[in-house]
Amino acid sequence: MKRTLLATALVAGTLILAGCSAEPGSERWCKAKKDQPKSEWTGSDAATFAKNCLIDGTEVGSEKWCEDLSGKPKGDWTASEASTYAKHCVM
Repeated sequence: MKRTLLATALVAGTLILAGCSAEPGSERWCKAKKDQPKSEWTGSDAATFAKNCLIDGTEVGSEKWCEDLSGKPKGDWTASEASTYAKHCVM
């Protein structure tokens, strides 16, 4: 019983903390990256920043982003895109 309660508390805490992190490509994420030294960025950070914060300016999870992704074949979606779509565009 105590283990189940502890496990449930750990899972709930993890989900709450994960919900607080900025979605890569979101406006909040872009602002945080602008303030972070470029030497701390990964290659993925740089690519995500260029695509979402500089090039098209479409915030991940925004209405326009949802519309754009809806027009893309679902077989071409990344796991991250599918997850973000479910979170922001379906709910």
